[in-house]
Amino acid sequence: MRHHSLTKPDARATLRHSSRALSRALLRTLATRTLATPALARWLIGKTLARRLPDGSVSRHIITETEAYHGEADLACHASKGRTPRTGVMYRAGGVWYVYLCYGVHEMLNLVTGPENFPAAILIRALRDITTPVPRDITGPGRLTKALAITRALNGADACDSGAAAQLWIEQTPAPALRRAGVFKNRIRAVPRVGVAYAGPVWSQKPWRFIIEPCAQ
Repeated sequence: MRHHSLTKPDARATLRHSSRALSRALLRTLATRTLATPALARWLIGKTLARRLPDGSVSRHIITETEAYHGEADLACHASKGRTPRTGVMYRAGGVWYVYLCYGVHEMLNLVTGPENFPAAILIRALRDITTPVPRDITGPGRLTKALAITRALNGADACDSGAAAQLWIEQTPAPALRRAGVFKNRIRAVPRVGVAYAGPVWSQKPWRFIIEPCAQ
């Protein structure tokens, strides 16, 4: 996948030159101090998801929607039934990917937040591409993994490593890129999670999904 030509020629550079991978130590410190996956899910809005492509180039998209899953007590969380071969990665220290197959069709991308032995993860639900003339949204967790060719081969991979061999990681986003994307902290809204009615009325209504409120026209 190659980037389209731009009306603003510095858009790709805005993301590329000032970006840096998130510190694993920072992520783990935040998780350990707060034990609050929803707070981390809100914090993740506006960060950049970087994907290394087969030709060696790197695509970058700004995260615009997330959803938190917090521990075994959370009946919407995969770990509510305890540690299994599938959920084992959720019990690792924060900073790795949890990728699973949903309904036998969609790969779903989650960032494990930890701390170690506390199963918590954040589902990435939407991205915004600002390297096109008009910022373009990729909405839906299954659509974004398909668009970026993300599969279970990345399950357990390091999300904080941007080295030459890294395939997928999280970066800080430069302020100019956030402005171009229209991603501002005061536009983040907390709403109920979707597709988790099975968890019952209490857990399904937790406002643990975070979205960017559209700008006024």
